[in-house]
Amino acid sequence: MHRFKDLEIWKKSRVFCSSIYGITSKFPESEKFGLTNQLRRASVSIPSNIAEGSSRNSNKDFSRFLQITLGSAYEVETQLLIASDLNFISKEELDKLLLELNSIIKMTSKFKSTLS
Repeated sequence: MHRFKDLEIWKKSRVFCSSIYGITSKFPESEKFGLTNQLRRASVSIPSNIAEGSSRNSNKDFSRFLQITLGSAYEVETQLLIASDLNFISKEELDKLLLELNSIIKMTSKFKSTLS
């Protein structure tokens, strides 16, 4: 069992999630139940799955939750690109968020490989 609160990927993904909430608060009201909701749910899923997986008794189970984490991260990436296409976020905002997200993806992938 891992202590999720000590994991850098969990800490970074919490900060990233807060960034997503901040950026989506500027989205059009008409997107409240659309892209805003999707982005928020997917970003919350990243640290949540790390936390849930860390409670599992085997590395194999934890690794499965990290795979779900990666799926959520790629979902967020796609949604951010769509938000950019729709001009809900600027190129600078997109680049900053993608940089943070790619760091989380790399850290998660590397950590997952140590569990095998």
